[in-house]
Amino acid sequence: MTRKPALGVAMVVVSGTLFAVNGTVSKVVLRAGIEPPQLAFLRAAGALLGLLAITLLLGRGRRLAVTRHDLPLLAGYGLAGFFLVPMLYFISISRLPVGIGLLFEYTAPLFVALWVRFGQRQPVRPRLWGGLALSLVGLACVAEVWGELSLDGLGVLAGLCAAVLLAAYYLLGAHGVARRDTLSLTTWAFGAAAVAGLLTQAVAPTRGGWAPLAETTSGGVPVALLLGYVVVLGSIAPYLLLAAALRHLPATSVGIIGMVEPVIASAVAWITLGGSEALNTAQLSGGALVLAGVALAETARVAPPPPKQAAAEEKAVAVPTG
Repeated sequence: MTRKPALGVAMVVVSGTLFAVNGTVSKVVLRAGIEPPQLAFLRAAGALLGLLAITLLLGRGRRLAVTRHDLPLLAGYGLAGFFLVPMLYFISISRLPVGIGLLFEYTAPLFVALWVRFGQRQPVRPRLWGGLALSLVGLACVAEVWGELSLDGLGVLAGLCAAVLLAAYYLLGAHGVARRDTLSLTTWAFGAAAVAGLLTQAVAPTRGGWAPLAETTSGGVPVALLLGYVVVLGSIAPYLLLAAALRHLPATSVGIIGMVEPVIASAVAWITLGGSEALNTAQLSGGALVLAGVALAETARVAPPPPKQAAAEEKAVAVPTG
């Protein structure tokens, strides 16, 4: 098909906006009494059902076939990227401003680049080290290390763990899309996440139960309606938009343009949730440094891998989980 870069850019921006709004919506749901493991499970289960319906409507049911050799990859990919990353992100934003929680998670490309350099021993451009340094300085500004370190420690730890697991998700995805189409891979990844969430609820049920689903927020909005946004417009739609955008833009471009997400997320959270989400000058400057560092890391790789793997990575590396 003919590449249309302008269309690809529009898709990435819309996807990033939906993901960004999803951060604020998710925080409102968490404040209503739904706990992070519950929200991660409900998001995964809802997205699974939606993607199954889309797959069947498109007549692609045969592509859902799974062999026993696919199971370890699908389980690891779904558990890491579609259950643990969202759950840790929800924990992070329940304790930190949405923008700050997202910034910590957004350091994932740095871990990918470091793995490529030291784990796979592939050459990288020197700009990687500049990107790493910028991001570390930026995170120090965000955390205001020169002061009383007022950021919640568990929230920061959850954000950084989400970044590490998101990097693992990127790397596993590179292998996954080499073996399966994006739609079936994403569908079964959400399936693995839903199973993990169901087991988590069975082993360690949340104390508040499911009663908050029938409640309304302080603003009078039904929690179930907000959950519908998390599933449809916060998960299914942005994932499909990103997959479509990769037909028109290279993954590196998608990743860099996708950096509108933490910027928009901070603005939406501040407008919607008020002063508790506001960032001071030092934190805003730190956020800009983090994004600049991630942009350098995104473009630090050299010596492209074999064609099949390169095509896989082109599809996999730029899909976030906000």
